[in-house]
Amino acid sequence: MTMRWLAVVLGVLLTGAALPAQAGPESATHALIGYLHASFGNGSGYVRMADVPDEWDIIDLAFGEPTSPTSGDIRFNRCPAAECPEVESDADFISAIRAKQAAGKKVLISIGGANGQVQLTTTAARDTFVSSVGAIIDKYGLDGLDVDFEGHSLYLDAGDTDFKNPTTPVIVNLISALKTLKAKYGDKFVLTMAPETFFVQVGYQFYGGSNDNRAGSYLPVIDAVRDFLTVLHVQDYNSGPVMGLDNQYHTMGGADFHIAMTDMVKAGFPVANTGRTFPGLRDDQIGFGLPAAVSAGNGYTAPAAVHEALDCLVKGQNCGGYSLRGGPSPGFRGLMTWSINWDHYYDWEFRNSHAPYLDSLP
Repeated sequence: MTMRWLAVVLGVLLTGAALPAQAGPESATHALIGYLHASFGNGSGYVRMADVPDEWDIIDLAFGEPTSPTSGDIRFNRCPAAECPEVESDADFISAIRAKQAAGKKVLISIGGANGQVQLTTTAARDTFVSSVGAIIDKYGLDGLDVDFEGHSLYLDAGDTDFKNPTTPVIVNLISALKTLKAKYGDKFVLTMAPETFFVQVGYQFYGGSNDNRAGSYLPVIDAVRDFLTVLHVQDYNSGPVMGLDNQYHTMGGADFHIAMTDMVKAGFPVANTGRTFPGLRDDQIGFGLPAAVSAGNGYTAPAAVHEALDCLVKGQNCGGYSLRGGPSPGFRGLMTWSINWDHYYDWEFRNSHAPYLDSLP
């Protein structure tokens, strides 16, 4: 139980007021979220689960990948010793996960990534997805699932223009799979998502269509699971310029981009050429993602600029002339990074810069 929640409980006992409901599985009020290269090495170095610093509140195991794009059969393979000489045994890995969870951390399996295209084109693939993801969660005793579908995993068929009632099989089957997993694991199930801006905010300007039928294609999924979505942390990196609610194009790498992109998620926005409006999410469901360092991805943002963005988004201050359409978000959930490994490689700049800032928030 967090100290903040304990204070609420004590207040209830003293006043006799009703106990407010918590939103989603309990975790850090303002979380530091990071991906851990658990199945591969890429030059940033292997980090054992036990060596992940305590400041990381949600740890995403990267990645669970399908045996083929349309199989729905997700496998999570630990990094082989030939590639990651420091890799720990499964027993030590699981023991370290338990220790993290005992300390209040959440450990998730992240599905997809840049190389893990997942297209649930059939109900059979959907069912296999549910069973195979469930098997990974059960084997390692994980807290839930991160959806990191990239590339051509999600798209909209011609004529599928109502995000409230999607008809494209890869969308419909993913929604069904996530609802089934939620039903299986109940209130403790943690669900996060890490879409690229193209699949979310670009939906303001383009939704499906002839230009690229992937534009905005996460919107029906986000909307369908909003009641149990723990955190949406859009990747504010590897992105082209994106039009914000001020109808201006915003470019990654500075405070302005994070402010404008995150405000869209909070305020909601009209979905292009559909006559429908995507409703904004709760404060506590919203974060955004950053590269941990210049080597980790395009769109690295200096810590001072990140804090400038957070001052605006959380407190309504230091907005640089941008007007928040969704208002301040004091319950803002946190920052995600790709990745814990890259942060370790660069002497923990991300952790050292941002964990104290998040901890300083009410």
